[in-house]
Parts: sequence; C-alpha cells; structure tokens
Amino acid sequence: MGFNPIKMASRLILAILLVSSATAMAQDGTIYPLKAPAEPNSIPLGTGGVNGQKAPETWFRQWGDPMARNVSTATLTPFLPAPGKANGTAVIVAPGGGFRWLSMDNEGWEVAKALSEKGIAAFVLKYRLHPTPESLDDFKAWMNRPPAAPAAPSDTSPSATPPGMPQLDLSTQLADAEAAYALILKRAKEWGVDTDRIGMIGFSAGAGLTMHATLNSKTMKLAFIGPIYGGMGPVEVPKNAPPMFNVIATDDFLFRGQFGVVDSWYKAGIPVEFHLYQNGGHGFGLGNPDRTSNRWFDAFMHWLEVNKFLKNEPNK
Repeated sequence: MGFNPIKMASRLILAILLVSSATAMAQDGTIYPLKAPAEPNSIPLGTGGVNGQKAPETWFRQWGDPMARNVSTATLTPFLPAPGKANGTAVIVAPGGGFRWLSMDNEGWEVAKALSEKGIAAFVLKYRLHPTPESLDDFKAWMNRPPAAPAAPSDTSPSATPPGMPQLDLSTQLADAEAAYALILKRAKEWGVDTDRIGMIGFSAGAGLTMHATLNSKTMKLAFIGPIYGGMGPVEVPKNAPPMFNVIATDDFLFRGQFGVVDSWYKAGIPVEFHLYQNGGHGFGLGNPDRTSNRWFDAFMHWLEVNKFLKNEPNK
C-alpha cells in the first residue's frame, strides 16, 4: 500500500480539528460528567459523614478543571517536597466551590504541587460539602437557576458565600480542618514538618474556611494564613491571630470595594499584606493568561521568605 501524502495530511488536519474541538469543549463553562480520578495518596480524616447526604460523591468537569461534589468523607492528600529540598514549612490547601463542590485541581492539586516545588510540604484538604442534587442534570439545573436577590451590602463576612446564597454552618468543615492540622502534627517528623510553621491558604470558600478556622478553632495554631479571593468583611481578630497574606481582584464579585478584613488585621496590630489586583476575576487559582493577578504566588513566596517562614531548621 503506497504512501499518500494528501490523504495523510487530511487525516492529520482532521485529528487536529478533533483535538481542538475537544479542548475547546473542555475549556468552556459547560458542566461535563467526569469519572472520579484516582487519589492513591489521600488519607481519610475519620471525621464522619454529612447529615442528610444520600447521594454518593461524584465528579464533573467545568472550565477544563475536575470538580468534586457531594463529598461526605474528608481526606487529606500530602504533596511532599523532593528529598533534600524540604524547608520544614507546611501548608494546608483548601479549594473553593461555595461549600457545594471543590475545585480540586485548579485550587488544590496544582497549588500544592507548586508549593512542594518550593520545598514546602503541602496538604490538600478535601473537606465535606453540603448536599447537591444527585443527578448531574438536576445539578446543572440547580447551578443555572435564576439568582436570588443579592445579599445585603452589610453581608460581607469572610466566610460569606456568593451574593444571594444563604449563609452556611461551617462546623463540619471546621472539624475537617482541625483533623487535618492534628494529622500533620502527629506525622510531622515523618513528613519533615516544623510544627511551628504550619500555615493554611484557601480559595474562595476555602478562603472562608481558612478565616473561619483562624477566628474560631480552639485547636489550630496556624503560623500564617493566605485567604485568596475570599470575603472581605470586617472581623473581630483574636489576640493570637497569625500574619495574613490576602489576595483579591477588583473585578471579583466578592470584593465589592470592601477592605474590612484587612483593616481589622491592621487595627489589631498583626502583620498583614494585601494585594488588590486590577483584574483576575474569581477562581483564577495560580493564574489565568493576561491578568495582573497572575503573579500573586511569586509575591506569596517572597512574603513567606521575608517573614522567615521558609527558614530551614533541620534540628527542630
């Protein structure tokens, strides 16, 4: 059978078009079903289930990213630095999703990998969620329902869900965060963690959980926190609150011209660094193309270094 360059070129063009079409489909805002990915290193936290949750955990893909919903078993997944690279610092990473789903890759695994490459032991917290409809079609309809009336401007608490959605009880998620922290303490020697340098960062709802843990936990003694595009309302800052690195963009619907949480930290006399970016929207994770918010991670690493959170103390 002879080689036909025209036919070969046609097949190549067709293949490229199919791949391009699939990529475009994966990158739009449509919700697609997704088989649950393997999580071989995830560690169950043993914090129980979710009251009233009858649906099993399922996954979907949106904007090209894998998302988990109806999570009723909390887990912690370690991303440890390469041997000889660890500096002793640890970070709990809390993905966002309105406490109804979790953006596991964009705001979890990708961030944890980036931290581990910098010598930081990162731990992705897959916390329990409030129930959503079991069928994907019903979930899509629920997601696409007309928005409720906007929340009042005074509803600006750091753990606030998007405007129009009801406030949620975060005691379940707080228990998961506390269990994650306790597990890191327990296995600190094994994982090469300095227990005086355990911090927590979170995105959107994960930022709300990070703040909620900071304000309410009796067992977590975080060395630093990084709420990334979370609520910006004022809070009552505990005397022992950790330094805070805060990031949001002006075109984020959670910003709304609010500086309350930053002002609260400043008035409490606790170190705070705030990055208000011109653009970036919401849910940008490590960054999206052509946005000023794209270098927040570099700024975060510099902040950790200047504040000596990355100091390697092998004898501790």
